[in-house]
Amino acid sequence: MACINLPHTFQHALLHSQSYPKNTIYRTIDTYPQSLEKAYCRLSEKEWDLFKDDATEWEIPIRDLDTASGKSVDKYNIHSHGKLQEWFGISTRTSSENPPIFMGTKKDPKCRFIYLYAMHSRAKLRLTKAMLVDILTFHQVMPAFLDFLYLFGQKSEPTDLQFSSFHEQVILTNPPDGIAIPGLGRSGKHYQACYNLKSVALTYENKENITLSEWSIRQAIFHHQFDVVNGNTLWIVVKGNLDIQQRFKSLTDKDARPQDKSFSTPEECFRSSLSAHLMYCHWATEDWRWYIKWLEMAVDKEHIMALLGPSEVGYAHKTYTPRDIQDLQIWEERARKIVMALEGNVDVMSALVGFYRRLAQDGNFPLRKTCSEDISAFAAQIRNIITDFRMQIKRTEFLVRTISDRRQLVIQHLQSQSASRAERLSRSMEQEQVFMLTITVVTLLFLPATFVSTFFSTDVIKYQDPDHPGGNFSTIAMVRWLQVTIPLTVITCGIAWLARWRTLTKRKEDQYGERTQHVQWKLNKSSWTSSVYVLPFHNKALVDAKG
Repeated sequence: MACINLPHTFQHALLHSQSYPKNTIYRTIDTYPQSLEKAYCRLSEKEWDLFKDDATEWEIPIRDLDTASGKSVDKYNIHSHGKLQEWFGISTRTSSENPPIFMGTKKDPKCRFIYLYAMHSRAKLRLTKAMLVDILTFHQVMPAFLDFLYLFGQKSEPTDLQFSSFHEQVILTNPPDGIAIPGLGRSGKHYQACYNLKSVALTYENKENITLSEWSIRQAIFHHQFDVVNGNTLWIVVKGNLDIQQRFKSLTDKDARPQDKSFSTPEECFRSSLSAHLMYCHWATEDWRWYIKWLEMAVDKEHIMALLGPSEVGYAHKTYTPRDIQDLQIWEERARKIVMALEGNVDVMSALVGFYRRLAQDGNFPLRKTCSEDISAFAAQIRNIITDFRMQIKRTEFLVRTISDRRQLVIQHLQSQSASRAERLSRSMEQEQVFMLTITVVTLLFLPATFVSTFFSTDVIKYQDPDHPGGNFSTIAMVRWLQVTIPLTVITCGIAWLARWRTLTKRKEDQYGERTQHVQWKLNKSSWTSSVYVLPFHNKALVDAKG
């Protein structure tokens, strides 16, 4: 086994791989020390959420094509840190007095595909932080890759669906020491590109009630490196399952097209890399049309009656509640997420095409003439995908407006229903007022007669005595009647007055308590306000307001 001498700068990076990205060799204006220190700290903070602790679950599928040993395909699933270093061909010579010396044992393949994945998009990646930083250090991946990595990891709900980005790094002249390693087949002149795309998938289908079906927007990260002199290609893909790994396997399998798996010359390697880009972009287009169609059908099924249902008196119609407004708001937010995801894909793909077009115009790019037609064909295919995305965006924006209009209709129906209930209540109160008026009139008519009948039924006046046919008046009975009636009347009125007085007193006390509490709140608020410092720009705002 021949040993390959590695530059001291590269050896130093391998020795301090756990400090990635602070150990990156190539530095740009956006990778100053403070920025790298912050990226290092963030990776350490996210370690528990991102990586698996159980060694039985570690797995990194690696697929090497056109290796230096003459194999067309060499693949292996890495399950340990030691096996990872062995696969990369890194050997260590240690001594008690000097730092360890790193040696290489094999050249890089013409194409290497490294797949980092989890069981699903909200689970931990099936590797450790030490394994990840060894991969990134050995291939000198740009630090911007970490910003994309945080899309994954353990979480209860999908986050960062709004995040879409494209980063590039180009070194076509004067590569720094440690980047050019001829023994590994690295000229040092290469470019890197990192981006993420979003797709959608049906996770649960309910054929009886389509509104209960579930869809999920899923992300994938693609990192690409290409050596413009030797044609060596690197892919690092991060995904929630093995979907894209199987697609790349089919793209480069024995039954695949020759132009997608040819690596004899730098030109063929470049064409194969463009094919992989197209495969990833086509993955991002899948099922969006059917997701949008499902959303349209679900909205129509639940709320089409707001548009077509009769609302006149005498017709059966749906009774709306505030829950219907909430449902429409949920549907609208889903539609807006679709627009956001599709626009993110469009922006990323446009940036990808722009990157290759700028590369074709760079005089230092050695393949600009021989591969210009390939770049043009690649740009044309991506343009077709973008056109399809824009059509889906317009369709979804129309759906957003439709849902908003339906929500306004539901609000109008709610107001109409409230007005109808108020009208029915008003009519009922009018009828009750008529009944009360009738009872009052009847009472007034019979009240004198009732009083007279009651009075004449006492012993004050009697007409039944045959000795006094004109009636017998009893002064004693009249006095006794007055003695009983007047005190009872006074007592009754006094009790009524006392009850009314207590009620009014309690009401005043309650009102006084509320005012006292309100004043106390104002005092507390003023005490809070008095502790706020007035900053210079506040003074300026006050001066402007007074002026």
